[in-house]
Amino acid sequence: MARPIWTGTLSFGLLNVPVSLMTGERKIDLHFRMLDARNNQPVRYERVNAETGEEVPWKEIVKAYEYDKGNYVVLQPEDFKSASPEGREAVEVEAFVDGSAIVPQFYEKPYVLVPGKKAEKGYVLLRETLARTGKVGIARVVIRTREYLSAVMPQGDALILVLLRYPQELVDLEDYRIPEGKPADYRISDRELEMAQQLIESMSTDWKPQDYRDEFRERLQAVIEKRLKSEGVVSREEEPQVPEDASTNVVDFMALLKQSLDTNKRTPARSAPVSRDAGAPAKKATKKTAAKSAAKKAAKAATKKATAKKAAKKAPLRKAG
Repeated sequence: MARPIWTGTLSFGLLNVPVSLMTGERKIDLHFRMLDARNNQPVRYERVNAETGEEVPWKEIVKAYEYDKGNYVVLQPEDFKSASPEGREAVEVEAFVDGSAIVPQFYEKPYVLVPGKKAEKGYVLLRETLARTGKVGIARVVIRTREYLSAVMPQGDALILVLLRYPQELVDLEDYRIPEGKPADYRISDRELEMAQQLIESMSTDWKPQDYRDEFRERLQAVIEKRLKSEGVVSREEEPQVPEDASTNVVDFMALLKQSLDTNKRTPARSAPVSRDAGAPAKKATKKTAAKSAAKKAAKAATKKATAKKAAKKAPLRKAG
């Protein structure tokens, strides 16, 4: 289950409703890594000093504001804390406006307000009042280290909090060349308007968001799966490939150890008896068997030599007669 962003209160007037702020979106983007086309190795991003070219550790990095090209003012952690508003764990509704008055470009990111224990009454009261009046609560909320403008609105049985963009974050529509004036100024006839209206009515339907899917992502996912089955897979060389019959669980390790012990304890095979059929040729020893035999003979000879040398040292000297 998802964890709350924070737990606090939803307040309007003198009414405070304990709530938890939960995420209202699910990230489904396909994430890609950048590789060097020459050897298919990952490309790393490093924090490098622009003057010395040396990598800079995180503990040596500070935040600064560039007020002019190449000129900075450095900010300390306490500077950010002093700018943070109070009431970090509260959604404080400052006003109520008509929901239709908020144009789409103001909406940014959705969250879900979940009531705390024994807070259902105040939660339902606000939800039903907003639904009956068509109003939306405009509130301020602090998430992590930033204060956001937000809208509290009903959706079914839930209260949704949607982060809003500040007016300063939006481009003024007058910055673009947008056609102004009446349809007649662009030689649009009443008949054309009627036909366009009929077309829109013929294509009109109920809003069913479940009918819409991210088809591009689905097609790209199919391409990835197809690549996985073909030669498009890149394996990292530093990771040794594990044989198909190998396993990493305890049971398999025990079996391999037991097998190794049984192999080492196995008694050497006796020399094959002479065939009764003198005409039948004897089986040739394999290279592996011959090597083992030679190694055993060499070890035996070395042991005999070492034993004789040791005995010679320990033997007492005989007195001359």
